[in-house]
Amino acid sequence: MDTLDERIHSRLVDGSLPCAAAFRIAAQLQIPPREVGAAADSLDIRLSRCQLGLFGYGSKAEGKHRRVIPLNPVLPRLEAAIRAALDGQGKLSCSDAWRIAAELKVGRQTVSNACEGLGLRIVACQLGAF
Repeated sequence: MDTLDERIHSRLVDGSLPCAAAFRIAAQLQIPPREVGAAADSLDIRLSRCQLGLFGYGSKAEGKHRRVIPLNPVLPRLEAAIRAALDGQGKLSCSDAWRIAAELKVGRQTVSNACEGLGLRIVACQLGAF
């Protein structure tokens, strides 16, 4: 059986671990995604290609690291679901963004784009990246 570190190394793309690959590893090993993120961090491996489009797509210095585009207008049912899930500081957790996408049968990045259009922030990456 491969160790967690070996699985991480086997799924690197251009030296970084894509979010989707990290979640597949977590599911295969039946561990929380945060453990995969922590292991990648301890190996000095960056996470990439966030499934919400928030990071890992290119140079941050050049402003190409994100894929989020403000959605405007936001469908009322999507906005209502997002607002209902906000924490006490008006922020949406990554896990709630995923849950909303699944419940409403929309893409995860659609939820992210809606948050951007509404001026809301997504926090608490399930892999520990932010």
